[in-house]
Amino acid sequence: MKLSALFVLGVLVVSTQALAQAPANEIEKALLAAPARARADATVIKWNPADQTYTTLKQGASRMVCYDRSGFPLERAFSVECTSVANLDRVAQNLKFEASGDRDTRNEMVEAAEKDGSRVKPEYGSIFYNYRGDTMEQATRHTTIAVPGATAASTGLPDTRDQGFAWVMQAGTTSAHLLVPGR
Repeated sequence: MKLSALFVLGVLVVSTQALAQAPANEIEKALLAAPARARADATVIKWNPADQTYTTLKQGASRMVCYDRSGFPLERAFSVECTSVANLDRVAQNLKFEASGDRDTRNEMVEAAEKDGSRVKPEYGSIFYNYRGDTMEQATRHTTIAVPGATAASTGLPDTRDQGFAWVMQAGTTSAHLLVPGR
């Protein structure tokens, strides 16, 4: 009887540990950033950080595309993201800028591209779903809505977080996006 109880307890412990671990499957991991209702139809890609190209791991039926950026230059140890397939050129450009591994250099490259007009614009109204942290267990979700070129005047929303409402961050640039306070 004691042996049976120990066996059942052991199975429960192993099962609980398995649920707490990050998904081993690359597709499942990338899809963690997507809303649950969108996962089945999302495309999943795998970026090559060396040349900013990608391979399709799972072709989806929707315009949502998800990928894993864990451990890439300037990224957290756990970092998955989903966005519109229309934003892949923008993401590739970001990866190119981030490949320097230096945040100041990356920011200078973004500013130069913004200034000379070569900064790739995201699809207006598209969403970037991010789920990242030092570990999956410590990860937090962050969602933004791309509104390139938007300003406080064009949206009627503030361009600072001071009022506690949704606001336009990086107003007037191709990086302008809506933020909603509170995680």
